[in-house]
Amino acid sequence: MSVKTFAAIDVGSYETSMKIYELSGKNTMREIDHVSRRLDLGTSTYATGKINPDKLDELCRTLREFSGMMKSYKVDGYKLYGTSAIRETNNTTIVLDQIAQRTGLDMVVLSNSEQRFLDYKSIASKGESFRRIIEEKTAIVDIGGGSIQLSLFDNDTLVSTQNLRLGVLRIQELISQMKVSAAKMEHTVDEMVSAQLAAYKKLYLKEREIQNIIIVDDYISPWAVKRIGKQSEILNASDFDELLNLLRSKSTMESAKALDVAEERVPLVYISAVLTRRIAELMGAVKIWAPGVTLCDGIAYEYGESIKMFREEHDFERDILACAMNISKRYMGSRKRAKTLEEIATTIYDSMKKVHGLGKRERLYLCLAAILHDCGKYISLMNIGETSYDIIMATEIIGLSHREREMVASIVRFNHSDFTYKERVSNRRETDQDTYLTVAKLTAILRLASSLDHSHKQKFKDLKAVLRDNELHLSAETTEDTTLELSYFATKAAFFQEVFSVTPVMKQRKQF
Repeated sequence: MSVKTFAAIDVGSYETSMKIYELSGKNTMREIDHVSRRLDLGTSTYATGKINPDKLDELCRTLREFSGMMKSYKVDGYKLYGTSAIRETNNTTIVLDQIAQRTGLDMVVLSNSEQRFLDYKSIASKGESFRRIIEEKTAIVDIGGGSIQLSLFDNDTLVSTQNLRLGVLRIQELISQMKVSAAKMEHTVDEMVSAQLAAYKKLYLKEREIQNIIIVDDYISPWAVKRIGKQSEILNASDFDELLNLLRSKSTMESAKALDVAEERVPLVYISAVLTRRIAELMGAVKIWAPGVTLCDGIAYEYGESIKMFREEHDFERDILACAMNISKRYMGSRKRAKTLEEIATTIYDSMKKVHGLGKRERLYLCLAAILHDCGKYISLMNIGETSYDIIMATEIIGLSHREREMVASIVRFNHSDFTYKERVSNRRETDQDTYLTVAKLTAILRLASSLDHSHKQKFKDLKAVLRDNELHLSAETTEDTTLELSYFATKAAFFQEVFSVTPVMKQRKQF
């Protein structure tokens, strides 16, 4: 059995970390080294939009050191990811070029949804413990330096996810600017977060009670893991009360010694503990699990999937689709209509594999576009395409990059409006050719699918699609008048033929 050595590097807002792993079959991932360097990039980025030049120099020195370690381990691959401290700079492209030129390493900046999805995968790497806990009503509370992500699960399915700008470093910087005394810090943090948490509860929790919370962070997780030890996997609210009492009653030096952390980390632990306790109170949760995972674990897990050494034990694609379905529900979308459109569109997609040359990931984009096809009608019935585009771009779908979300939004927009050819675009961001062609192909398929349910009455049953030479033969059972659908089908067929050089032909089968 082959063994791969892999390095995962996380350039975070407070520290830069690298983990070296050995990966083998049967989802086995063994950490063989872990190094981290205290490097506070977030404070300057969140305050000024720029990384301090001295901090950039220090980051490059650290990455060169990591590069030397990777060579000594003879790694088979590596991934270097930047998160919010890099993402929120005003000159990200320049920073990435500097890093590449000075270290020889290529950094990828994760969007917030990509970062949280990898954190989510890091928890999933815990296997049975993860599967068991999300069978109940559970929230993943992912606390970062710049923001926190709240993701709700029910019966092993992602219900919703939302990002709040309540990151630990961001809050610490605001407290520092306000010159808040240590005695008033907890009260000030509570007031800073209460309004956003109250709005979150009203919009997303409503009467839902959460039983479990899973904490992912770099601040209280080390304490929680030590606290849990070998006695139990779960903490409760009283454990956090004890932690907060310790932080309230002792000096920074005493707290650092008691918690076995560096003194400069104590305020961050305090803020994270306050956030966790308040969120637990808000949700009514009594059980708290801190698996002690990091972003690096999620990066390694994803690498194992990409090289086919790991088999997905949790259906992440279903979570992405469930997230889209809940967005559709929020904007009064019809579940029945979305399901019908998704079934028609994927039937056409699957029959055209030899022609479109797209894969599983692009099929997911099509499904998402079918689910979100008319969410914009909630705002405007006259301009559904544009308003749907705006809603999708303004709403995070965990697991999709910004580029992927823009592709889905564009497919939905062009389903309702004239397609914008690349050659006719001016004064807009350049779109690469592969992205442009994927959007065109999926738009053509979604338009054809939409035409077959234009009345929203699901008149066609048991749709079949067969590709013969340069014709796509579609047939379905129906007993209803389909004049409207066939008329729109003929109209939408023109763009489909333009994109694929395939003529769609529709045939009705009588239903007995």
